Amino acid sequence: MKKQIDLQLLAIFGGGLLFNLIFWNEELGLNLLIHALFIILALCTDTSKLKDKKVLFFGATNLFAAILVVYNNMALNIIGYYLSLFIFVGFTQGHLIKTVFSAGFSGFLQILSSPINLFKKLITVKLGKHTLKPYLRPFKYVIIPIIILFFFTIIYSIASPVFGSYVNELGNFIERNFLFFFKDLAFDRIFHIVLGILFTAGILLGFKDNALEKLEISQTEKLLRKRREKNTSSFTQEIKAIFFGNAISKKMALKTENIIGIISLIALNILLLLLNGIDINTLWLGNTVDLPGKNYSAELHDGTNALIFSIIMAMLVIIYFFSGNLNFFSRSKHLKTLAYIWIAQNAFLVCSVLLRDYNYIAMHGLTYKRIGVLVFLMLCTAGLATVYIKVAQQKTLFYLLKTNGIIWYVILISFGIINWDVLIVNYNIDNRKTITLDLDHVMSLSDKTLPILDKNRAMLAAYSKDSRYSYEVFDTIPETAVQIDTVSASAQATSVSPPIDTAKVKADYEKKAVGNFNNRLNNRIERYKEQQAQLSWLSWNYRDWQVKKYFEEHK
Repeated sequence: MKKQIDLQLLAIFGGGLLFNLIFWNEELGLNLLIHALFIILALCTDTSKLKDKKVLFFGATNLFAAILVVYNNMALNIIGYYLSLFIFVGFTQGHLIKTVFSAGFSGFLQILSSPINLFKKLITVKLGKHTLKPYLRPFKYVIIPIIILFFFTIIYSIASPVFGSYVNELGNFIERNFLFFFKDLAFDRIFHIVLGILFTAGILLGFKDNALEKLEISQTEKLLRKRREKNTSSFTQEIKAIFFGNAISKKMALKTENIIGIISLIALNILLLLLNGIDINTLWLGNTVDLPGKNYSAELHDGTNALIFSIIMAMLVIIYFFSGNLNFFSRSKHLKTLAYIWIAQNAFLVCSVLLRDYNYIAMHGLTYKRIGVLVFLMLCTAGLATVYIKVAQQKTLFYLLKTNGIIWYVILISFGIINWDVLIVNYNIDNRKTITLDLDHVMSLSDKTLPILDKNRAMLAAYSKDSRYSYEVFDTIPETAVQIDTVSASAQATSVSPPIDTAKVKADYEKKAVGNFNNRLNNRIERYKEQQAQLSWLSWNYRDWQVKKYFEEHK
């Protein structure tokens, strides 16, 4: 047992040094994959964990997420990796956890509480017959007050500039008189090592008693019929009592709930049918309504908001009415039929929003928000499918959370396979004749798009001078020039200002627009090369390698 503890502490401090060695002054790339392999090996040294299919699946997907960082190196890949890490840690340290949400939250809390867990571990270490407990215990009376004091000092410094100036003076005094002796120490590097140790400790040191395990161990996916006790009530029954009073306490409670559910779903189906009918007439059949200006952006956003509200309402209402014994009521057939109709109508609403998004992309091109709408529609479709299964197969709310969590997780990891920045720029440039090409948006995406921008430099430069940006400047020139050339009132009476050569002014500003675009692109390329020159092989990733290879071949 002592040997296992020593090896665990060795892995924690070794992991902190590895963290500092591969991440210091580097960007994420191969170093993240190396660290991911270290984490997986450290967590799976206990072979009993390898018998859990959840650990194997989420360990494999976490490794795959790290590989995607090396391949695509997008912000989405990095977010996906760390979310998958939290989930992997949660399932590894809590075998009884069943849902992705609980595992991710548990993993995050475990890493957040790493200082406490590491302190508890250190006080149990034995050096011969002695332990570190007597030496480390006094630190908890000092460290915690210092952390609290530091936190509130920052808050008060922000709240009061005068107090902040005193704090700055105190800091300068300490630096001049006390830190002089430690000028050769790299405190930022030391802090980075400590951060690595705490991060590794947060991953390897699990909770002794995981409350989320206890919460989920009793949860099931299949609904069971339960006899109602006269003197006890559940949370759901208490909520129902608020709205329906004593009606639910009578013998005909299930019949009452069934009638209320039928009336509610009939009304909601009629309301949604009206909305879908308008969409069929205006969106699908193309019968325009006399409205002040057709705006695809407003239609898309309004449709998405309606979809969000409708899906949430559908789930809440169905969960409410199908959360208990009403699932087993012999006369609930009509209620289930109405629920299926409402699910189908929501599915049609998903298709309507999908068509709006398609129209918007066809007119204005791809952006992350428009892609985000597509992702949201996928999540809504999955949600509707699982709600249908819940009603048809008498599943619990826990089933919805568990199943949708897995679906959302797989979608998050899978979407990291595509480099969206490159896709967006390629699509918008290839379809520039049919869409409104937003030059600022194309130029704002990541450095992975630089080869595409450089290949299309002449076209984009020409587009910059012909775009609205150039003409907005040009349209203000004559008036400005007249104001600059205005002379005194007496001179105006005796002379006439020379005519302005608008063609020359236009040509000058088009030339300036092209020059500005080229300078902007050249500056981005040079800045990218300077940043890459400061990195080592630890930051290597496939997309940056492609960009560097392109510019080496096109010097």
